[in-house]
Amino acid sequence: MNLTSAAAPPSHENGRDTPGMSKPLRFTVLAALSGVLLIPSASAQSVQDIISKVDAAQKAAKDISFRLSGSASLESSPQKIDFTVKSIPAQGLARLQFNAPDALADNIVVADKNEIRQYLFLTNQVTITSTKKAADGAGFGGLDFTQLSNTASLLSQYDVKLLSTTGAAGKRLFQLEAVPKNGNSTDKTRVYITEAGWRPTRIQIVSSAGKSLADLNVGNYKVNSGLSVASLKKLPQDAEIIRQ
Repeated sequence: MNLTSAAAPPSHENGRDTPGMSKPLRFTVLAALSGVLLIPSASAQSVQDIISKVDAAQKAAKDISFRLSGSASLESSPQKIDFTVKSIPAQGLARLQFNAPDALADNIVVADKNEIRQYLFLTNQVTITSTKKAADGAGFGGLDFTQLSNTASLLSQYDVKLLSTTGAAGKRLFQLEAVPKNGNSTDKTRVYITEAGWRPTRIQIVSSAGKSLADLNVGNYKVNSGLSVASLKKLPQDAEIIRQ
């Protein structure tokens, strides 16, 4: 999947879309990364204990926001990646806003339990896709957007293991690895979680061949900063609406 294809505007000739938008969600890989990162904490030594504590901590948060920055190699050379994620777990609502790469700058994705809305800045268009349809076409093993705010349910779709625990008590770093159970992908997602503040610090996607597909750092991690549903759902009112 080429990130630049996400910026390709849909064509209205003969009622067909351009090849760049033939699959409804070209931002899925990045959204998948953010979905995994909506995990505030982990402190126990077993995977099940970690998931239980993470789930409880997330459900206690009114809202979560953070910034992901780094690089991703999806089909060719590494590309700079920079975007922010804002989520209200109780509403199953998440918003992604891109700063880089250039092809995605100022593009926005809003996902809730029912649909995915993608705003394309260059064409001033909003494409709307059902959550189920978007999840069916998801990259890197797929991601059900309805589960972004339910970590336990989301991780139940993966085989998860604890790779390592490093550091002294109070400053330990946990490295988790997840592989989809459905077998649609053999890519491995690795999440680093720090005990100091109980938050993710880094995420990696590694192919079955050991190639790094993404390496992103987590910054500006905030919980309960007063985010509203209206602000997360807001998109330009004059944008053209295209339903897929």
